[in-house]
Amino acid sequence: MRVEEPVTLLTVAERAGVSKTTASDALTGSGRVSERTRAKVVQVAEALGYVPNGSARHLRRASTGTIGLHVPAVLTRSTYYMSFVFGVVERAADYDYDVTLITSGQRRAATRHAPRVDGLVLGDPLGGDPVVERLMTAGLPTVTCERFPGTARADGVVRSEHATVVGQILEHLRARGATRPTIIAAGDESDWGASVQRGYRAWCARYGVPAVARTVAFDASADELRAAARALLAAAPEVDAIVCATAGAAAEILPVLREAGRTVGADLLLASCVDTPAMRSADPPITAMDLRPREAGATCADLLFELLRGDTPTGTERVHPVELLIRASSAQISSIRSATESTMRDGR
Repeated sequence: MRVEEPVTLLTVAERAGVSKTTASDALTGSGRVSERTRAKVVQVAEALGYVPNGSARHLRRASTGTIGLHVPAVLTRSTYYMSFVFGVVERAADYDYDVTLITSGQRRAATRHAPRVDGLVLGDPLGGDPVVERLMTAGLPTVTCERFPGTARADGVVRSEHATVVGQILEHLRARGATRPTIIAAGDESDWGASVQRGYRAWCARYGVPAVARTVAFDASADELRAAARALLAAAPEVDAIVCATAGAAAEILPVLREAGRTVGADLLLASCVDTPAMRSADPPITAMDLRPREAGATCADLLFELLRGDTPTGTERVHPVELLIRASSAQISSIRSATESTMRDGR
């Protein structure tokens, strides 16, 4: 039996009766090729089942055919970043590009040369991280998800209005009867953490409410989160709502709240600035902000490829929409208080 050879660009060119260069220009939409010739080459290529060689095309453009993706070292225990990565990878595949994953766990990478990639996507870049600092100054087209808090500036930014997001959560809790909301938030090494804290303090100032906050590391462990919750309850036992602004924190502190005799969704409301499967499966399910990480990753990749093509000016920022998902952890306190106040008025 004769094994069929793969269809190459040269095969297409020979069948169409044109040079290899003309066939390439016709299929890529470049060069000076008449519409008649272009149509003929495309027809022949489709009839033969020709599939362009992505690697060869990238080499002709003097590019690597790869983009770099950096995420914080908490990737392996964060469903948010796993979804974000998939969003970037899926969109890169649409452009026939591969993705090289870079993390700050690679300590030696901080002193190595710039990665061999055409551009970079950085998810939640942290100020003071030596790997992030090196990537931000590598001279490569760079898009960040949230702004970089250091001195360097990305070529493009995809961000959400997190200060406004926190205000939206707090307004929801206030409508449910909470008057003393507190927050457990990440530090200001990330733009996200700084924005969340800024939004909380602005809301407290607007309503004349004392700001009671506990700050934890961006990648705080479960033990650190629970210690922060205990310290918060000890310092302000009158709190009636807690907003958690690190991924997974709200579910992690539930045992601490029960130990303190608090009933989530009754005498204490609970909400998270990041939705995760743990928020949905908690008892009770926890109100959370869906940051739509997969879509955010895809938007970052889209913006990077637009910059690489020169279709978008440097300095472009895009706002990524998010959605508040209301669940049982914040649904009951107002009705309980109303019933109590009614009972007191009636003298019962």
